[in-house]
Parts: sequence; C-alpha cells; structure tokens
Amino acid sequence: MALEPLAGFPHFTTHHCVTGSMRHVYAHNKHDLSEDLLLGIGSGVSFSYWHFKGQLPFLGGRGNTGRPSEEGMERTAGRRTGVAIEWYTTSSARKAERTLLEMLDAGQPVMIQCDMGFLPYFDFGDLDYHFGWHVVVVCGYDATARQVLIADRDEALHPVSMEDLARARGSTFQPFPPKHKWYTFDFRQKRRPTAEEVHQAIAEQAQMMLEPPIRNIGVQGICKAALMIPKWPQKLDADEVRGALFNAHLFINPDGGTGGGIFRYMFSRFLHEGAEITGETRLGECADEFKQIGDRWEALGAWFREASEAPEPTAHLGECVAPLQDLADLEEAAWRQLREIAQS
Repeated sequence: MALEPLAGFPHFTTHHCVTGSMRHVYAHNKHDLSEDLLLGIGSGVSFSYWHFKGQLPFLGGRGNTGRPSEEGMERTAGRRTGVAIEWYTTSSARKAERTLLEMLDAGQPVMIQCDMGFLPYFDFGDLDYHFGWHVVVVCGYDATARQVLIADRDEALHPVSMEDLARARGSTFQPFPPKHKWYTFDFRQKRRPTAEEVHQAIAEQAQMMLEPPIRNIGVQGICKAALMIPKWPQKLDADEVRGALFNAHLFINPDGGTGGGIFRYMFSRFLHEGAEITGETRLGECADEFKQIGDRWEALGAWFREASEAPEPTAHLGECVAPLQDLADLEEAAWRQLREIAQS
C-alpha cells in the first residue's frame, strides 16, 4: 500500500484548523461550504481571556467551544448545514488507531484532535511548545510503512508515523489534552443554511459578546485582558512573560490559525455570505466594520510579537492597554448593530 490520499480527496490551503478540517471532510462528501460560513453559522466567534493556574495566559477568539453548557461549533455548524456531527474520545491509543484505520478503509477521511507539539512537520525551534486543541484530517495511510498522511492548513500533505501520531493524539499537556478525539459525519441530509439560521447564529454570537455569563468572555473579556496583562509580572517570571506575549501574538495572527485578526477577517467574510443568503444588505456594511476591527487586532498582534522579542518585555506591558480598550469599544458597537439586525 502506497502513502497516497484517499481517491478523490480534495486538498485546500485553509485558515483555521477546525473549520479547515471540516471543509476538507465536507468537500470530500460533495458538500463544499466555505470555512467562513462554517465558522459563522456554527456561532464560532467570540473573545475570551483565561489564566489557568500553572499555565500561560490565553487570549482566544473562538466561541462555542463545546464546554458543558455549549453544543460546540462543529455540531452547531453541522445542524445548520444538514450534517450530523459527533465526536468521541478514548484513553486507549490502540482503540483510537483501530477506529482511524477502519474509517479510512471505508473511504472516509478522519478529522482528529492532537497536540501540534508532537507533529514532526512543525518546527518550534528550541521552544517546547504544546497545544492539544489542534485539529487535522488524516486522509490516507500505508500499513506496511506505518505512516499516515495528514492534511493541515498548508498546501502540503504531511507523512507522519503512526507512533508520532499516537503521541500527538495521546498528549497529556494542559490545558487542552486531545484524549485521542475523533469526529464522525453523516451527510445524508446535507443542505445549505437558511436565512433564519444565519440570523440565529449572528444573534447567538452577539449575545455572548455583549452579555457573557462571566467577565472573561466577550467585550468584558477584552477589558479584563487590558486590566490583567500589565499585572503579568506579579505571577509570571520574565521568560514566562515573554512566552505569554508570543502566545498572544500567535492566537491573533493568521499563523496561529485564526485567519488573521483573531478570527475577525473570517467573520467578516461570513457576514458577506450571510448578506447573500438573507438578502440583508446591512450585513455587508457590518462585514466591512469587522474587517477594520480585524486590522486593529492584527496591529495589536504584531505588537505582542515585538514585545516578546524586546530585551525587557515586562517594561512594555502597559502599552497594550489603550489599544485593547479601543477594541472593546469598537467591538461593542459592532456587535450591538449586528444584534439589532439579527433581531429585526
């Protein structure tokens, strides 16, 4: 058996690991929807600031992540596009590998979660970097060579040994251990989302940004980040501050899988598609506003990178307060306008 992708497997350069992987599976099953549509219709955009004990601070732009109170972006997008999506975890590496190969033998690419720090095609230099919420698609395998073929966000298909894949799937690094997670898709009822579903998705994301259940999320979360970042040296040493700054850059910048502007560029393109589906031209105007907000986030992401490389990064932490406060104001106004449109 040669290491080749499944027959007819389409391969794209993508923006975000989850929506990009979903698009690969969708397109393989003749339901080719854009990443931007899958992200937006899945209520997948928000903001959150977290600092778990023993971990570096985390700034993220994803929402509907599948916490106990949430359906999860994948399932929500599936429900609104006629696709039944489920996910499974196991503590058994042997069961995970067996299930993977059975699905591939049935002609289906397999979307899995893994720790990108154990994937050999990533080069983090001397940094012992781990992120276990990375999602890829396994699209082929060679049983004799014990290798799989992975579609990630870039244009190449990556050969990876099954041993390396098992380490990536079974990583225990916090805060997002992948637990050998895999997904299944049922396309028998596939369809495009309705205008009502577009409005529902927009309203849900606006609600989370404007009236979150806790102050770490939404516009309040942006304000909390502005408050907490200058205080990082109280809990982090100099190297940890440097790492936290680089981490913040990574989760804003397109290299980190956000599509740029902490997902605001992708959301802007979703709003353009939503305007076509609903016939609501005001969504196109909002899309332009979110593109500009994305530009402001992207500039802040560049600052995080520059600060992480400064000789004394702690001396610069206060410089991000005003840009974050400005972004909170811009986001609040844009989401209020969107909520009004969705509810009308």
